[in-house]
Amino acid sequence: MAIMITDECINCGACEPECPNNAIYEAGAEWAWADGNNLSGTIDFDGQAISVSQRFAPKSDDTYFIVTSKCTECVGFHEEPQCAAVCPVDCCVPDPDNVESNEVLLEKKNRMHL
Repeated sequence: MAIMITDECINCGACEPECPNNAIYEAGAEWAWADGNNLSGTIDFDGQAISVSQRFAPKSDDTYFIVTSKCTECVGFHEEPQCAAVCPVDCCVPDPDNVESNEVLLEKKNRMHL
């Protein structure tokens, strides 16, 4: 499953530099698939081919947020999600609405990091 940031987030920013997929963004920041990885060209996203450099609206204007589609729980990089490991208020938690197997998480990692 992906990790999510709860509304207990204090916006300290400790999590953002720890994410190997660049899936964590500051409140109000637009995001793109190509941020912080080797992707180029287009990607199938929600059944549509889109440019990996296309910017998307922020998922939160109040706290840091994790782009679920880019989160791999650090599978293939670390033993545990690094955002959760460094969070001083324990607000980086498993997202029960986005449960994925280790195989799926590793496939996502391999797609973003050629």
